[in-house]
Amino acid sequence: MKFKKAFLLLVFTITTVLTGCEPLTVLNPKGPQAARQAHDILLSIGIMSFIVLVVFAIFIYMLIKYRASNQSEDYEPPHIEGNKWVELICVGIPVLIVAYLSVVSVQSNYIVESEVEAYEEKEPLVIYASSSNWKWHFSYPEQNIETVNYLYLPTDRPLEFKLYSFGPITSFWIPQLGGQKYAMADMVTTLHLAASEPGEMIGKNANFSGKGTAENKFNVTAMSQKEFDEWVKEVKDTAKPLTEKKFTELLKPGHLGQMTFKGTHLGFSPPPAHKHSETEEQTKEHKEHTDSQTEKDMSDHQNHE
Repeated sequence: MKFKKAFLLLVFTITTVLTGCEPLTVLNPKGPQAARQAHDILLSIGIMSFIVLVVFAIFIYMLIKYRASNQSEDYEPPHIEGNKWVELICVGIPVLIVAYLSVVSVQSNYIVESEVEAYEEKEPLVIYASSSNWKWHFSYPEQNIETVNYLYLPTDRPLEFKLYSFGPITSFWIPQLGGQKYAMADMVTTLHLAASEPGEMIGKNANFSGKGTAENKFNVTAMSQKEFDEWVKEVKDTAKPLTEKKFTELLKPGHLGQMTFKGTHLGFSPPPAHKHSETEEQTKEHKEHTDSQTEKDMSDHQNHE
């Protein structure tokens, strides 16, 4: 009776705790890269669950078949030096499982690290995602706008994030779009993602980088290309220009809400040049393009006024 009550209490406790947990966003993908990773996670869980069930089934069978009460009083267990089939199974099956999961992992790694194959015929949207204590700065060089702590993304188009940091190492992660990648101070790393359906998501810093890490998050909104273009136009018509003085203030440690600017910091504070980043010539060309685009936008804004 006591065992039954304890078992029911355990089931009730587990059920109550699990109902209070947030849903696993990594298993609710909104892009092809995340879908591949979710598939691998479920595959691993399935294989491990099968192994656990088989082991428990064998364990229960052995307990019942070879229990003391099921043997005669004069039973004498045989002396066995070894069994090649048992040894082969115990060693061979784990080796096969590890080999299979290794092949799957390597294939998936190449897929998620490469450009999104489903949209390879489309021009990628390049976004420079830089972190500072404890906020995220998103520069859209093609559109010549910049946001703080939020991202607007077009769906059905490849996204190419250029990651770096103005402070400690951080980890850029949008669970529903793909895996994390580190942003560092002396180099630029590239992360390929894509959003296959519209909706709102949460991005975060998955690496501990000080006391403000827990709130180092950003909102992500995926929308159609038409809606994205309309948002860009609205920003250029209404947002204030991002100056070097203002950007320096933004880099100071602390938390901020969402902010939007016309122009980017890439012109006066370019990303680090490194062998994993742009070449110096590419950086110079990008700076010239950004400066000319900023002058054009400011002129259009003055004419509009």
